[in-house]
Amino acid sequence: MKRIESSVVVAVDPAVAFRVSQTTGETRLRWDPFIQEQHFLDGASAPAKGVRTETRHRSRLRMVSEYVSFNPPTNVGMKMTQGPWFFESFAGGWRFAPEPGGGCRATWRYSFGCRPRWLAPIAERIGAVVLRRDIDRRIAGFARGCADPVVVAAAGG
Repeated sequence: MKRIESSVVVAVDPAVAFRVSQTTGETRLRWDPFIQEQHFLDGASAPAKGVRTETRHRSRLRMVSEYVSFNPPTNVGMKMTQGPWFFESFAGGWRFAPEPGGGCRATWRYSFGCRPRWLAPIAERIGAVVLRRDIDRRIAGFARGCADPVVVAAAGG
């Protein structure tokens, strides 16, 4: 299983950063360069442990994920339940911690494994490069979102 993470310090407190990370709809599209569409499933209207979401990447790849932890304002975690054939497993999570001088350090992590097993060593090395670029772009977008008054207001900050 490969792990990739990226972090950034933002000028909002952990509670606001947490809420920005969980935005959906047009608010999410303002800051997240990864997604084309994202919505809750099974009648859910807000994130919580056990809630499932469907996300479509800009390349049209689709993933269904389930919240496995939801602990505002410190952390949240999700795991893939359905997704691209080449992922044997995929999970993502956020951590938020106050910074001594103010603001918050937000850390976003992906953990993944590829299939088929015989191809996994090569696929995971390639995946690590691709996902590193992706997570770095997404965390930079998140930082822009935390500085965007429209996003912060929509997140209740």
